[in-house]
Amino acid sequence: MILRLIYYDAFERYVMKIVVTGATGFVGRHLVPELMARGHSVLAVARNIERGKSMPWFDQVEFVSMDVHDPSFDSKTSLGVADVLVHLAWPGLPNYKDLFHFEQNLPAAYRFIKKMVEAGVQRVLVTGTCFEYGLQSGPLSEDLPALPENPYGLAKDTLRKFLQELQKHHPYTLQWVRLFYMYGEGQNPDSLLAQLDHAIDQGRESFNMSGGEQLRDYLPVEEVARRLAVLVETPDIKGLINCCSGEPISVRKLVEDRARERKSSIRLNLGYYPYPDYEPMAFWGDASRLKPLLERA
Repeated sequence: MILRLIYYDAFERYVMKIVVTGATGFVGRHLVPELMARGHSVLAVARNIERGKSMPWFDQVEFVSMDVHDPSFDSKTSLGVADVLVHLAWPGLPNYKDLFHFEQNLPAAYRFIKKMVEAGVQRVLVTGTCFEYGLQSGPLSEDLPALPENPYGLAKDTLRKFLQELQKHHPYTLQWVRLFYMYGEGQNPDSLLAQLDHAIDQGRESFNMSGGEQLRDYLPVEEVARRLAVLVETPDIKGLINCCSGEPISVRKLVEDRARERKSSIRLNLGYYPYPDYEPMAFWGDASRLKPLLERA
């Protein structure tokens, strides 16, 4: 449903009503203001109203406090009709190995998205994960098969397949965006850089970590939000899309760069933790599908 036409920097963009679930989460809290800055109407959805009120954009959006995984959810009466659904909500991270990912989150997410599609949403963007690629090494392109090795990756990949089957019965546009690694404001306190920042703030002399030789793909969360917003405005880009830098960096260098940025002389206690068994030693995303779009945006 096109409401009106506006112009930004010689690019035509349509103002849309966009439902964002998980709006107060790590990515959502940055995506909501990015969409607003582009002139869109955002209906932000999250479970905790108090956390919602702590967001600087709370008074500028329509905010609905609800659990989208509640089986009694009625999309028509709760959220109304929207142009786009951006589904970020996924409880329980960063616990990647627990069975609740496919025992609870998977059926609940599918049920919610199906109800939204049946209510008239024609475009759906869902964030997947690089863990769908499993233990495959090197640059990971969207053409590679999904070979998930943990419950989280398995649940996400299965949800994608469910939604593709749903398209055969209720045609709609699906953008499945596989997120790689992110950092920035709002990140989980157990994440690597958050733990490093905490150690620096506490004045500790050393920081325990793995050997740090893993090669990974990192993006600032603000850039992730920008890329998701660009995709929301580009319905012609369908199916699987990697949201990544395309540039591998060692975990050790990432930590060293952050410590240098913080002007800290903290010593890295390399090898204190073993390498994770659910990740290959070297993998990063192939960004070639999204890169041309970003260059035009």
